Amino acid sequence: HAAKIPTWQTLFSLTSTQLRDLGVEPARTRRYLLWWRDRFRKGVFGVGGDLKHVSNGEAEVRVVEFPVPGIESEKPVVEGVASEVIPPRMRRVVLNEPADVVLEKLNLKKLRSVEGMKVKGAGTIVGPYINPVKGTGGSVAKIKVQAGMWEVRRGVKVDGGERRKVQVRRKRLLDERKKTRK
Repeated sequence: HAAKIPTWQTLFSLTSTQLRDLGVEPARTRRYLLWWRDRFRKGVFGVGGDLKHVSNGEAEVRVVEFPVPGIESEKPVVEGVASEVIPPRMRRVVLNEPADVVLEKLNLKKLRSVEGMKVKGAGTIVGPYINPVKGTGGSVAKIKVQAGMWEVRRGVKVDGGERRKVQVRRKRLLDERKKTRK
């Protein structure tokens, strides 16, 4: 529908009726365009939409561990008991920063994990479209742009839909029984 919408500014100002007048049919397509426009306004971009360092459609993400700022993790001192020094609480996040960027250069308070990805276990990155880099134990991964990555898939009617499913399956079973008897 790119030919029917002249500019980006027009796209962000059109209503459903104006889209219909421009020839965007059926209504489902108009709703889909308006839905994506609304997501874009809210900043919901989907998998990999918040990646900043991407080259040739591929981004590298890695697990970074750092101490949680502002939280003291020392045990209270109890008289007569030897006190232990406990390391500070650590936080693990999945970041999309180049390998040469040192953790000290990053603002720890503003660090947010890449949306849709999380750290599982000791340091393995999990999430959609993740390809772990060999030899890193899952702590470094790549995300490559693929067809259908941001596509919203609709459900498929199976056996006539939810309402008729039992009837259709029963009829199919009876037909198969008749065929086996002959």
